[in-house]
Amino acid sequence: MITADQVDFYRSQGYLAVEQVLTADEVQELRRVTDEFVERSRQLTDHDDVYDLEPDHSPQNPRLRRIKQPNEQHSAYDRTLRHPVILDIVAQLIGPGIRHQNTKLNLKSPNFGSPVQWHQDWSFYPHTNDDILAVGVAIDEMTIDNGCLLVIPGSHLGPVHDHHQDGVFVGAVTDAEFSDDQIVPITVAAGGITLHHARTLHASARNTSAHARRLLLMEMVAVDAWPLIGFGDYEKFNARILRGEPTNQPRVEIVPVRIPEPKHERGGSIYEVQTKLKRTAF
Repeated sequence: MITADQVDFYRSQGYLAVEQVLTADEVQELRRVTDEFVERSRQLTDHDDVYDLEPDHSPQNPRLRRIKQPNEQHSAYDRTLRHPVILDIVAQLIGPGIRHQNTKLNLKSPNFGSPVQWHQDWSFYPHTNDDILAVGVAIDEMTIDNGCLLVIPGSHLGPVHDHHQDGVFVGAVTDAEFSDDQIVPITVAAGGITLHHARTLHASARNTSAHARRLLLMEMVAVDAWPLIGFGDYEKFNARILRGEPTNQPRVEIVPVRIPEPKHERGGSIYEVQTKLKRTAF
């Protein structure tokens, strides 16, 4: 559990770091399993339903930048998604009913590791209310040099910035007046977690260190927050509930919304979507 002061910090700043959530054995298992996925990626020459590859990936030098929906690919990731300590912390921030929205494992290879441009998760999936956050599980120590999460404190209380360019959704902030002068890096040791509100502006730079940075990201939503676009099959939607009971009565609040449409032809992960961005921060 986290303290009342930590809850207040999250509410005012839009992010939080909590150390020593996973045990050393749990971290080691995630590292071993992730290494196995990287090894298997040697056989690939292009992205598929599981793997998202770095531009210079090769069989000789496998560089994997994302494992898609990792909880569906291995039980170790699924156990982490359902980790009771993590869910206890999340419940303190968004309430006792919790549904997972999405999962991915982002990897930054030593001395490379693709950056992620400034964005708000909310721009990808607006809901009827914004009790939504992302949990980042640090499989490796997250440092400034290896591409830790960067946030702009308090930005979750501000506007939803435009993520469109030339009328098309590009998955990154394109507002001319946007400034990243107030950057705060979230450093955390392996086994710790980060949490950030869905409307918090965040990004990550390239990995300029000799050490890998592997981050398991799990987006979690209050059960009574319903997506404004395409929730899909009702039974599958409810199957993503981690705690609490289904409801067909969404809680509707006055929250700023931009619909992420229309999309450009370069679909796929955020890395692919952001390739169309004309002006980048990293």
